[in-house]
Amino acid sequence: MTQMEMAIKGILSEEMRKVAEYEEVDVETVRKKIAQGKAVIPANKLHKPQKPMIVGEGFSVKVNANIGTSKGFSSLEEEKRKAILAIEEGADSIMVLSTWGNLREIRRAIVEISSVPVGSVPIYDSAVKSYELGEKVVDFSEKDFLDMVIAHAEDGIDFMTIHVGLTRKVLEYIKESKRTLKIVSRGGSIIAGWMIKNDKENPFYEHFDELLDIAKEYDITLSLGDGMRPGALVDSSDRQQFEELFVLGELVDEARKRGVQVMIEGPGHIPLNEIEMNVKLMKKVGKGAPIFLLGPLPTDRAMGYDHIACAIGGALAGYLGADFLCYVTPAEHISLPTMEDVREGVIASKIAAAVADVARGNLKAWKLEKEMAIARKNFDWENMFRLSISGNLAREKRSKRFYNDKGCCSMCGPFCAIKIAEEYI
Repeated sequence: MTQMEMAIKGILSEEMRKVAEYEEVDVETVRKKIAQGKAVIPANKLHKPQKPMIVGEGFSVKVNANIGTSKGFSSLEEEKRKAILAIEEGADSIMVLSTWGNLREIRRAIVEISSVPVGSVPIYDSAVKSYELGEKVVDFSEKDFLDMVIAHAEDGIDFMTIHVGLTRKVLEYIKESKRTLKIVSRGGSIIAGWMIKNDKENPFYEHFDELLDIAKEYDITLSLGDGMRPGALVDSSDRQQFEELFVLGELVDEARKRGVQVMIEGPGHIPLNEIEMNVKLMKKVGKGAPIFLLGPLPTDRAMGYDHIACAIGGALAGYLGADFLCYVTPAEHISLPTMEDVREGVIASKIAAAVADVARGNLKAWKLEKEMAIARKNFDWENMFRLSISGNLAREKRSKRFYNDKGCCSMCGPFCAIKIAEEYI
């Protein structure tokens, strides 16, 4: 049985108990949300992550970190180090988005070492396979679509991005579109190219029942991808984006009927003032399904600092109801991320998630804020480092300009406001 099927039958899985303990909520609350489809626990039966996560309504905002190789930069060891680093910095999940090298070996290696859920985008494998054979990236068979999904399932992938909402009808809007950047989703562009070349419907949409069979067998959470997400602010919230969303909303119902866990992916590049509308529309169309947002980025002009732009958009989106944030690194739109880029990306999105949790009134988040306030009052630096989103960096900065007069820091020294207030007030 899937997590959803167990929840509906009143069965409490080991994963449900673990996430309830982490979230500091009653396990029955977890079970009900899973049964309703308003929360998911990505946990392939062949992986069973040691640190499962629950994504959805009423729970803390989660952060995903993307890793993966590209042509000219393909090192399994580096990707393993990135995965470990991302988890150490607090990533709740990892997505393996490799497009070069032995993709299956890389995928299996990451799943093996990952204590958190692992996601992937199966369509990449088909495109890479074609390219390596000297063909175009869209030169693969309809059968390849489902074969790749099965391969990823067998490798223990916990959740998969499937660009199933990009139908022929949605594709028609691209031809009429005045978008500056027509498609920025790699998976979306590959599927669109395949559909146009072969004059056929999206195989993921055409064979969605078979896709559900695979997901149910392995208990894979389907992340319904947004192939039509805007890749520039000037293209945001347009017809093709929303037409695809409406298709995804219908498919949420189909997945739930089969006991398959499902969430919906969203934009992308959208202005700050449009985030609320997008999040609320996604929740409504998706009947409360968890929302997985890519960013969002409220400006296109933060190159080199896109992780900061992402944190701004992510904090607001999380507060308004987004459940899962996909990090953005300083290298976004520029290059393959380095180890340091991964670290910065995770920390920035973790800050956004923490801000959102507090604003949403999450009891655990407020408890941690209270503990931090007490630690600061008592100059309890070890507790401050422990409670900090990036304690190691905080410790390093304090050591570089150290001042130790009854625990004060070198910013104020003997003129510390906290110290003076405690002494006289």
